[in-house]
Amino acid sequence: MNYLEIKVIDENGEEKPLKDFILGRWTVLYFYPKDNTPGCTTEAKEFTELIEEFEKLGVQVIGVSRDSPKSHRRFKEKHGLKVRLLSDPNAELHRALGAWGRKKSYGREYEGAIRSTFILNPEGEIVWKKINVRAKGHAAKVLEEVKKLIGNRE
Repeated sequence: MNYLEIKVIDENGEEKPLKDFILGRWTVLYFYPKDNTPGCTTEAKEFTELIEEFEKLGVQVIGVSRDSPKSHRRFKEKHGLKVRLLSDPNAELHRALGAWGRKKSYGREYEGAIRSTFILNPEGEIVWKKINVRAKGHAAKVLEEVKKLIGNRE
């Protein structure tokens, strides 16, 4: 299945294919493991701090995890987040884009979300991706990539 057709749920509980959230706009789509965990909170807060810069460039920022819409709403309220959050409960979108796989933590191997970021053009094509990123400082790096990409097309 084409990743644009995969259904995701926004923080208000509305289920739609990804394309309904992203087509027509430049989009930063970032995948993270879990709401309210240290790295994920750092990443979401950093994207929130830079949201106005992304929006000035006409770019929306969307975070995706397997957490429920209710969890996303609490996460946003608790930390004052300004990014849109989508729920991918079965990790279907994660898998389609390569943001899911084998991980190791404290010597234990398991399957899970791999912190990853994609930049999509208004047609929904992936024009930049980074798999397995570090949360701290990542939002600023993504903003620089967006500036390069959008600057190159104008």
